[in-house]
Amino acid sequence: MRTLLAITVAAMVLGGCSSDEEVTAPPPVEALPHVETLLSDSFVHWVQRGGLASFSMEGGVITGVTRPDQPNSFLCTRETYRDFELTLEFKVDAGLNSGVQVRSQWRQEGNLQRVYGYQVEIDTTERRWTGGIFDEGRRGWLFSPTDPAAVNAFMPGEWNSMRVCCEGDRIRTWINDVPVADLVDATTPRGFIALQVHGVGSQRLPMKVQWRNVRVIERQGSSPAGLR
Repeated sequence: MRTLLAITVAAMVLGGCSSDEEVTAPPPVEALPHVETLLSDSFVHWVQRGGLASFSMEGGVITGVTRPDQPNSFLCTRETYRDFELTLEFKVDAGLNSGVQVRSQWRQEGNLQRVYGYQVEIDTTERRWTGGIFDEGRRGWLFSPTDPAAVNAFMPGEWNSMRVCCEGDRIRTWINDVPVADLVDATTPRGFIALQVHGVGSQRLPMKVQWRNVRVIERQGSSPAGLR
């Protein structure tokens, strides 16, 4: 499931994650070994927490479908990550809120495994805050985009690309290669990645969000196993 990348490949892929230079044109970084994992090839990587929305996988595409009267549902990686780059593509139905959790945790609340932590927003509303950072289950919005290019980067009804770089206390996001969020926050240094299907109350008409080509590249040795 894991392949040690060649040093030259790692330098190219992770070029934007270790530099304080201009975010739109990151230079290469120091060549260090990294590990890449494709997360959209098997459910062996994942466990569901929170609500009971439906998750399925076919042809490398993960599909989440809403169910009425369910809280937010999350497909969470079994592994945890500290310093890493996450890339994926997503497509979401109009009117459905979603997001991608990074460095996240869960806590037991009655019968519910409540997910909390940093969420890269997928926002189909008129405010268009896709790529902003929301602290799910804790502090709320940490970074809401205001730059017109960032606000308009998301393409409704189409496949969109998302890139997230987490290094130290810095989290950066891109939507369709447009920089959106640049957050410095040291609250949670490591945790799992999760895909969200937002609750829809009593609405019975199902809506879906899809992800494909979900890949995480982590600095070798930076993600201690055992934190679940």
